Amino acid sequence: MIATSSTPRVIDIQGVTRRFGPTVALESVSLRVPRGCVFGLIGVNGSGKTTLLKHVLGLLKAQTGSVRVFERDPVADPVGVLSRIGYLAEENDLPPWMTVAELIRYTKAFYPSWSDEDAEKMRRQFGLDPNGRIDTLSKGQKARAGLLAAMAYRPDLLVLDEPASGLDPLVRRDILGAIVRTIADEGRTVLFSSHLLDELERVADYVAMIDKGRIVFSTALDDLQATHRRLTLRFAVARSHPPEVRGALSWEGAGQEWTAVCYGTTGELQAAASACGASIVAEHHVGLDEIFVARMRQTNAILEQE
Repeated sequence: MIATSSTPRVIDIQGVTRRFGPTVALESVSLRVPRGCVFGLIGVNGSGKTTLLKHVLGLLKAQTGSVRVFERDPVADPVGVLSRIGYLAEENDLPPWMTVAELIRYTKAFYPSWSDEDAEKMRRQFGLDPNGRIDTLSKGQKARAGLLAAMAYRPDLLVLDEPASGLDPLVRRDILGAIVRTIADEGRTVLFSSHLLDELERVADYVAMIDKGRIVFSTALDDLQATHRRLTLRFAVARSHPPEVRGALSWEGAGQEWTAVCYGTTGELQAAASACGASIVAEHHVGLDEIFVARMRQTNAILEQE
């Protein structure tokens, strides 16, 4: 979907800062998630992703700034917010003594909007034995059971915190397929934190990158990919160091040919290359993974210069 100024927002975070002692976990973070999309949140471990999601869930109170989910404060109104959210994390703490059938009945009791039809459909799709005890399930089966419990009451917002980490490709495919079919295609919303960028790229409409508690970018995935590309530049004279080209995020190469992941329009990048005496000899689109790596290299280089 294409967000406009009038697009309803499920999540609206403004200027949130969070410190744990001397450590700054979030610094002036602002993030808006429109309704009816899959919104990917990316970043290395310790970048602030989970801390940000805990604010969305009302598990942490903003020290500065504001958090609104469905236009409500999740700390002040946890029932009004959490009753509309499904949540699945990497460490899925399901009651180990329950069977799958007991887990379904137990979870159903909390949610009037629970769909028996959806629950049974997912149970069969995921190959879950209703008599299987949670503590005997594999990690992949537990992830499937947790997703079923989080989705069968048809939440307006599904929050996923690294749900596919450490799982085999088949399980990850099941999780992503269920998200697309039963959430995004029905006008509901997914906030998806993951370091599996190639798979997130398959389902995300929007993506935000967080690094050291700061938002590096937040935009539609199509716009992000349209404004990033990998360029190979050729110089008349060999160079021992990469050139300074406006829009270049990271460089590789030597001598007369250097390759960079760049940000900007084609015209801007052509002008920047000409200004440093180079010609563009190759141009390629780049995926989310390559954009992420280039952005991380850029931020690390800036920190090294400070």
